[in-house]
Amino acid sequence: MGLFDKLRGEFIDIIEWVDDGEDTLANRFPTYNREIQMGSSLIVRESQLAVFVYQGQIADVFEPGHYKLATAQLPVMTTLQHWTHGFDSPFKAEVYYFSTRQYTDLKWGTPSPVTLRDPEFGMVRIRAFGTYSIRIVDPEKVMRELSGTEERCRVSQIENPIRAAIVTRFTDFVAESRVPFLDFAANLNEFSEALGPEIHAELQPFGFSLERFFVQNISLPPEVEKVLDQRAGMAAAGGDLGRYTRYQLANALPDTARSGAEGGLAGAGLGAGMGMALGNALAGGLGAGGGGTAAGAPPPEPAQGGVVSPSGGAIRVRCTQCNHLNPETARFCSQCGNKLFAD
Repeated sequence: MGLFDKLRGEFIDIIEWVDDGEDTLANRFPTYNREIQMGSSLIVRESQLAVFVYQGQIADVFEPGHYKLATAQLPVMTTLQHWTHGFDSPFKAEVYYFSTRQYTDLKWGTPSPVTLRDPEFGMVRIRAFGTYSIRIVDPEKVMRELSGTEERCRVSQIENPIRAAIVTRFTDFVAESRVPFLDFAANLNEFSEALGPEIHAELQPFGFSLERFFVQNISLPPEVEKVLDQRAGMAAAGGDLGRYTRYQLANALPDTARSGAEGGLAGAGLGAGMGMALGNALAGGLGAGGGGTAAGAPPPEPAQGGVVSPSGGAIRVRCTQCNHLNPETARFCSQCGNKLFAD
C-alpha cells in the first residue's frame, strides 16, 4: 500500500457503509492499519448496526444514528484503552457493519426423500419444500458464532446449516403428528405455524430471528403418485372392477393407435386387440343394463392387457400370442415370453 493510501486511511473522518448487495449480512469497514481519527463521524443507517472491535474483543455497538467519536460515545473502548484524559488520535480498532433488514424468500427443501410411517399407506417416502425469512437481532452472537472477522459475510454462507435444521425439525414433527398423507394439503398452514417457533429457537443462539416460515408443498415420489391415481380411478368407478377396466381401456386407445401407426404390423395388431377388448367390455356393460354380460352369455375374453376371472380363481391376464393365463402381477407371459402390457 502506497503513502497516499496510508495518509487517506489515517485521516478518515467519515465511517459509513452503503449496502451494495442483496445478501450481505456483515461488512468490515476498510481502514489502513485499523487506525481511526479522533472526532471522526460514524454514520449508521436504518437497518444497520455498527460494532467496534478492539484487540480482538467486541467493544461498543451503535444503533442507527450519526455519532462524533469521543470518549462519551465509546464507553467500552474507553475502559479497554484506559482513556482517562481523552484518547489519542489515531486509535486502533475495527468497525463491522451488520445489516438488520429482513432477508426474504429464502428456500428450504428435503435433499432426498424422507421415509415416514403413514396410517393409511404404511411406509411412504415424501419430499417437501418451502420458504422462510430471517433477520439479525444480535450482531455480537452473529460475529462470535458465524461471521468472525471475515471482511464480508453473506446469506449464502449460512443457508446450509439453517436448511439442515429446518429439515430435521420438519421430519421429526411430521412423523410425530401421525397426520395421514392425504390430509397433508389441508394442514400446510398448521404445519407452518407449529414449526415456526421450533426453528426460531434453533436460530436464536446464532443471533438471528425467524420472521416467517412456510411449508409450501409435500409430495410423494412419482411412482407412488401413479398408484394413488389408480386408486382414485377405482374410487370414481365405485369400486367396480369392470367399469374401471373399461375406463382404462378407453383411455389407452389413443396411445395404442399412435403406437400402431409408428410400430407397423405389431402395433396395429395391438391396437386391434385393444379395440376388440373395449368392444367386448362395452357390449358386456350394455347387455345387463350396464352392469355386466348378457344373461346366458359367457364372460368376454379380453385381448392383450385384458383381465379374466375364471370361476373360483384369481384374476388372470391372458396372453394374446399363446392364449396362456398369467398371474395378475405378471408383465411377461410365462409360457412364451410375450409382453402382456404396453408401456
